Amino acid sequence: MMSNLLVATEKARKTISGAIHRNDRAEIGQFLTPLATAQFMAGLFERDVEHVRILDAGAGGGVLFAACVQAFCSRHPRPKSIKVVAIENDRNMLSHLNDAIQICRDICQRTGVHFIGTVKEEDFVSFATKQLDEGFFAYNTEKIRFTHAILNPPYKKINSRSSVRKMLDFSGHGTSNLYAAFVWLAFKMLAPGGELVAITPRSFCNGPYFKNFRKDLLESTSMKNIHVFKSRDKAFHEDSVLQENIIYHVIRDASNPKSVIISSTDGIDYSDINKISVPYENVVIPEDPDYFIHLIQSEKDLMVMERMKRFAHKLEALGLEVSTGRVVDFRAREFIRQNAGKNTAPLIYPCHLKNGFVEWPNKEGKKPNAILDCDETSNLLVQSGYYVLVKRFTAKEERRRVVASVFDPQRIKTKLVGFENHVNYFHVKGKSLSENMAKGLALFLNSSIFDEYFRLFSGHTQVNATDLRKIRYPSRAELLRLGEHVKTVMPEQDVIDKILTEELGLHV
Repeated sequence: MMSNLLVATEKARKTISGAIHRNDRAEIGQFLTPLATAQFMAGLFERDVEHVRILDAGAGGGVLFAACVQAFCSRHPRPKSIKVVAIENDRNMLSHLNDAIQICRDICQRTGVHFIGTVKEEDFVSFATKQLDEGFFAYNTEKIRFTHAILNPPYKKINSRSSVRKMLDFSGHGTSNLYAAFVWLAFKMLAPGGELVAITPRSFCNGPYFKNFRKDLLESTSMKNIHVFKSRDKAFHEDSVLQENIIYHVIRDASNPKSVIISSTDGIDYSDINKISVPYENVVIPEDPDYFIHLIQSEKDLMVMERMKRFAHKLEALGLEVSTGRVVDFRAREFIRQNAGKNTAPLIYPCHLKNGFVEWPNKEGKKPNAILDCDETSNLLVQSGYYVLVKRFTAKEERRRVVASVFDPQRIKTKLVGFENHVNYFHVKGKSLSENMAKGLALFLNSSIFDEYFRLFSGHTQVNATDLRKIRYPSRAELLRLGEHVKTVMPEQDVIDKILTEELGLHV
């Protein structure tokens, strides 16, 4: 009978997936959980509880709570009771959810477990914020606190002017994406010692947009497990979703764990799982004000973390800053020119970054090469000099996630220059670096160890200025020494890494 439960929910998932066009599901950020993934997630719950209360927020076809019911009814000892609350606001799902609830009821009856199942046709954010409201009228709402929460929430950005965002801001759970909002609200609804397992994009692990969510998650719960998919297209392969997803398991407990189990698989059959136990201090660096989460999957990754600890200098201590290029081309369209001419300054796009230096103009490309130098653009331009430019976005096929190049004023004769918004640039209070500092910094940014470290906390191809600010760098003297090795071209990768080994005693 237990197998019938999961067979039925998996059949429902495939029926729903076939009936609703993939573009429609993408529009609402809904991708239903495959059976094998649901079973893996349910298997992460650790604690035996006599009276289980399961929250499934954005329940879809019910495969997640069904997998939980199967897992709990297979335990020895079994729980005395199981209560499921499934929240779903899509009416197309309700009949499937009610079918799953009925099968769960039959399973529990056969195994001697008391079962209560409730399907709520309601927006989860609205439901949860009412549950968590501690205000004057809070007594009107029956408070529910769960022992277990399991989620595959919608992946969708929240409009800053929407009613959902207003509810979240008012409740103190403001964030930019629904998936983070769902997880945030769900772990707040856990009883002490309650557990949560979720599958979401890994984008919350770094960056400024999810900082408050990360902080509260890591301060309110104890991280136990993180599962990483080695390929971006595996977690929801039937929906052709290219998203770096992770599964994570936390317990409502304010104490930090000693270690975190990080596992990984190539596919979703979970038959060949690699696991590593990572000291918590290497997953979340102590005293990191941004609470970045580093996904270490191997001994090599651990070595990268240890080697990067050798560098202790923040950019501000080096007298350096990094900013995003000031020229947003669609806003400055009337001032941008395809080619240089009278009263123009070079305009540098990512396409101008080649082989470690800025090559300008690029007459073969489609991007413009110049911007008017006039009163309206004066705040968009900087004085010419030595700068280090880093692409904000890299293509999947590029060997390195971080691609840095030197803007050399000896190669491009100009008084002013504009950096387009798709590049970050290192500077000294808006002005030029020294030649050797620029070359040494670019060499370090292009090293294998820097790229490998960056990938541990960033799962996407975007390189934000915030990410570059928080990393620790070699000393000024060391960067200047590195710069002496860069002449007219950036060395090949193996040479760059050899230079770091020789100059910094850093084996990469």
